[in-house]
Amino acid sequence: MTGYGDKTDSPLVVVRDVHKCYGDNEVLKGINLEVYNREVVVILGPSGSGKSTLLRCINHLEEMDRGSIMVGDEQIGYQLRGTHLHKLSSRAIARQRSQIGMVFQQFNLYPHMTVLQNIIEAPIGVHRQSRAEATQYALELLDRVGLSDKADAYPRHLSGGQQQRVAIARALAIRPRLMLFDEPTSALDPELVGEVLATMRDLALQGLTMIVVTHEISFAREAADRVVFMDQGYVIESGTPQQVLVEPQHPRTQAFLGRFI
Repeated sequence: MTGYGDKTDSPLVVVRDVHKCYGDNEVLKGINLEVYNREVVVILGPSGSGKSTLLRCINHLEEMDRGSIMVGDEQIGYQLRGTHLHKLSSRAIARQRSQIGMVFQQFNLYPHMTVLQNIIEAPIGVHRQSRAEATQYALELLDRVGLSDKADAYPRHLSGGQQQRVAIARALAIRPRLMLFDEPTSALDPELVGEVLATMRDLALQGLTMIVVTHEISFAREAADRVVFMDQGYVIESGTPQQVLVEPQHPRTQAFLGRFI
């Protein structure tokens, strides 16, 4: 797989003091997070803890109210002029998003397009790749996610797990620097979860930088370089899978993980 960076001493993603409110509800209360190139960070926490909102702020699908998010050397959604942040244009934000792939709970595939057409749409329409180049890479990606025989199928003919693997291939087709996964297995029947997690484990082994919001403790244990536990808008605890999942220090982390034991 091409398009992934090498390990560096500087973080790829830097989140500093990020706040986000919906009306009177403060969902993020000063989040700080760093993610390094080729690192897999899994974010755990109860519903309503701010995990998905944080991901959406990193991709500027939600505007933060205060703070800073850097991906590479770019301030996401804003440009610093002097001491003030100014919103970027829609076109500039779209260009930034083109370097960040995202996989959602729902598959969001276009039902009137084949699997192949779903995957090549952004590379051709946004990245101006030739149809031949986009198609060749899409077929490589379908092989990677175990769906090389489904290129001409329509989404309605696929299982939920297969649709989510197509969604992963579609996100990878833009050759992103960073992949965000927002509870990618939560909409799947239990018997289909394993095939999606296996695909994600393969991506982790290939060195893709990933931030994954999930309740799948097994994935966090096996694939994460670092586990972050969030609760009530704060990062409560962060460390290796051993530190957070096996030897958690904070009572909230202990109580949450106790539900899975």
